[in-house]
Amino acid sequence: TEVVLRCTLDARERSVYDAVKAATHAEVIERLSAGGGVLAALEALLRLRQAACHSALVPGQRAARSSKLDLLLETVAEAAAEGHKALVFSQWTSLLDLCEPGLRAADLRFCRLDGSTRDRAGVVAEFQDPDGPPVMLISLKAGGTGLNLTAADHVFLLDPWWNPAVEDQAADRAHRIGQSRPVFVHRLVAEDTVEEKILALHEHKRALALAAIGEAAASSLTREDLLELLR
Repeated sequence: TEVVLRCTLDARERSVYDAVKAATHAEVIERLSAGGGVLAALEALLRLRQAACHSALVPGQRAARSSKLDLLLETVAEAAAEGHKALVFSQWTSLLDLCEPGLRAADLRFCRLDGSTRDRAGVVAEFQDPDGPPVMLISLKAGGTGLNLTAADHVFLLDPWWNPAVEDQAADRAHRIGQSRPVFVHRLVAEDTVEEKILALHEHKRALALAAIGEAAASSLTREDLLELLR
């Protein structure tokens, strides 16, 4: 079951997001429309996505909390209190870093798997143990394939990715052979940001893939996609 969890940026977060957008918006769209500027557009898109997740991810900004992580912690704590285990995915290890203090403050035990993890099997075994931690922080790159994490029946995707196949792979870590419970996939989205446009793009990409063009059709961003996301 897929669920979209929406949060509203507070006044400070909104000001950071709007400042990031204003800094590059008109110039990037003009260059894209003229046939160039793809790298600049990707950079602008990256900064907007980061600002939607946590202001501290934006260069030059500091923030102790974010509306999205507040919502994550609240929802994960509810799931853990009911005996569930959760996978928390992000593209950015820096965002996983920002999750850790909140989990500790809430007295929620967690383990972590990312590209720097040496003993992957040990971390997986710890999480799969019934007495192991209820939360695993995991990077999309490290957790995309080859992991069986059926102890989890809740999956949280912190930052929407424009290739839905990558997110589907992440969700499949929990929804595998041997899973006996329903799996809930939560996509956390900041309202009135580029993240809502990415969700709309997902539907378009999935429709292309289903039209028998193959997975490759759902993997890359076109110039038209970039323009639509940044408008």
